[in-house]
Amino acid sequence: MKSIDPNDFKVVDKISLAKIPTLLQVDADEEDKEEKLNKVRNKLSDLQDVMYAHNKYGVLICLQGMDTSGKDSLIREVFKEFNPRGVVVHSFKTPNSTELEHDYLWRHYLALPEKGKFAIFNRTHYENVLVTRVHPEYILGENLPGIESVDDITPTFWENRIEQINNFEKHIAQNGTIVMKFYMHLSKEEQRERLLRRLEEEKHHWKFSPGDLKEREHWDEYQQYYEEAINKTATEHAPWYIVPADDKEMARYIVAKIIWEEMQKHTDIKEPELDDKVKANFEMYKKQLE
Repeated sequence: MKSIDPNDFKVVDKISLAKIPTLLQVDADEEDKEEKLNKVRNKLSDLQDVMYAHNKYGVLICLQGMDTSGKDSLIREVFKEFNPRGVVVHSFKTPNSTELEHDYLWRHYLALPEKGKFAIFNRTHYENVLVTRVHPEYILGENLPGIESVDDITPTFWENRIEQINNFEKHIAQNGTIVMKFYMHLSKEEQRERLLRRLEEEKHHWKFSPGDLKEREHWDEYQQYYEEAINKTATEHAPWYIVPADDKEMARYIVAKIIWEEMQKHTDIKEPELDDKVKANFEMYKKQLE
């Protein structure tokens, strides 16, 4: 299997999702992919231990994608070797009553990673320019000044939200949060097959929701708004990566490899050295313990 180059997936110019493949053709079977993933996730686990000791960076991994794009299983498989205390997963669903009493980014600030840890946003702050664009009536629940009906939600409103998201990501990046954003690029046909599997296989019944079919009717709208959001928020300090998601095993390896390669750029992440005076007294400490 050919090596994975993060630059092959990184958004650096304006993209059209329709022109980007949802399946990466590789000469590898599931065992090969699992073996490569296992090596990378073990290295990531070791890296997080060093990060914890270094205590200057947090890492924010943002996962977005259509229903059934494999976000949940990716989190399970990529981060399974981590110390549980070193990674926290946040799944942002419909805002609750407390969250609606604050601005839409408030709950995301609260979930940012501590120094030395990874945080994973399974669905992210981008839902506020995706789901709410497809269903603008949701904005009314935020009780915003000047927004009394859907007709008050202008194109300028969405432009402002994009700018706010860019400012949010710039702010956290400048304060020690390493941000990587992944769009799990699934084909509509593959989604159909995965939804059918939920209906046909009893062990997957619990995953099915009729709401998935309703959202599927808005497929083209979601693609349009994803494309627009990605193009307007792909920056060096918070890059987007488009990951072909029709092959779940390959998608997991791609994400893990990109995280690993990008983290190698932060060459200052090292275990702190002990004070020379402490080192000089090692023998004395040993004798005290003995």
